[in-house]
Amino acid sequence: MTTAVTDRAHAARDAARVLAGATRATKDAALQAMADALAEAGRAVLGANDLDVQRAEGTGTSAALVDRLRLTPARLDAMVQGLRDLAALPDPVGDVVRGWTKPDGVQVRQVRVPFGVVGIIYEARPNVTADAAGICLKSGNAVLLRGSSSAADTNAAVVDALRAGLAGAGLPADAVQLVPGPRPVTDELMAARGLVDVLIPRGGAGLIEHVVRHSQVPVIETGVGNCHLYVDASADPEMASAILLNAKVQRPSVCNAVETLLVHADAAATVLPLLLPRLAAAGVTVHGDEQVAAAGDRLGTAVVPATEEDFGQEYLSLDLAAAVVPDLDAALAHIRRHSTGHSETIVTGSQAAATRFTTEVDAAAVLVNASSRFVDGGELGFGAEIGISTQKLHARGPMGLPEMTSTKYVVTGTGQTRP
Repeated sequence: MTTAVTDRAHAARDAARVLAGATRATKDAALQAMADALAEAGRAVLGANDLDVQRAEGTGTSAALVDRLRLTPARLDAMVQGLRDLAALPDPVGDVVRGWTKPDGVQVRQVRVPFGVVGIIYEARPNVTADAAGICLKSGNAVLLRGSSSAADTNAAVVDALRAGLAGAGLPADAVQLVPGPRPVTDELMAARGLVDVLIPRGGAGLIEHVVRHSQVPVIETGVGNCHLYVDASADPEMASAILLNAKVQRPSVCNAVETLLVHADAAATVLPLLLPRLAAAGVTVHGDEQVAAAGDRLGTAVVPATEEDFGQEYLSLDLAAAVVPDLDAALAHIRRHSTGHSETIVTGSQAAATRFTTEVDAAAVLVNASSRFVDGGELGFGAEIGISTQKLHARGPMGLPEMTSTKYVVTGTGQTRP
């Protein structure tokens, strides 16, 4: 590793020891101070973000990635409020997961403890900088933030503000550190086993795959979101329309946006004439199978013929793959074939269909008659999230405070020995 990475990791470990013993009151005061400092630095942060956005647009970065990169005053306000919301949440550190007393009087407790040093490797979205710092602090962890070069100025301005807030609250500023530098620094961070306790990658499939394959540090895998919405035969068409438009259009560049629409054949004659014109009016390009394309022709609504590859896409744009399926079995089979295990939705009036869907779909989140945009830590009441885990070990789904802890067993006796 480079000296810079090593120095930051050692400083983070020193800070983590302080955080491990910090009270909730101390951490909450620090979160409020970080929020105050970020709000006060708002003009500088937005100015830095303008520079990052201009560079991205000048190099031909896609509109979806520019949207992820861009901060607005409202998005900055949400970052500030996320830190305040975290201060209001219970502290997971020290929670007793389970406990019992053995017949010989020995007491056993499994309690939540911080990981120590958490590394976050992420692309574009500068809101992750504040969210990750806040969640790690509240859960007693120091954090090393490796953002992408596309957001370098924004991330630096945000971290400067957060560190100032920490120092003003009497906690070590090195609890939050940015890890800048050329691309090899990412690999050096992944090699920091023993200094960094866990790595969390957030970004595109290429980044996540690289970290999972090559990291020597344990990884909590977050995943891309090829999210499906299935409209069952018994679905209310207006409900299906409202949910689909929200899940696709409200913010198409994020991982919980719907990318594929599946419609039961018995509902297609009613649902497609309702959905296709509304999608077109919202600027959505539909990549449809033969039945969807035929419905588009009858309606005078353009549909791009879909290829098999279209159904495996995480578009992150105003594009949507769409197909008509003969029944629920076919919908479940399609989702099994193409799902990335993120968030899958059914719109239905049938409790039996809802139960089958929630039981058989293998994903971090399964939704019934609700938009996949709810699969977000803030929306679910976590204050913020560190990411959405699509793996099955330790944490799955939106990761809030409890997911950023490990556990230890505390065994207390009065002199007992093992027979």
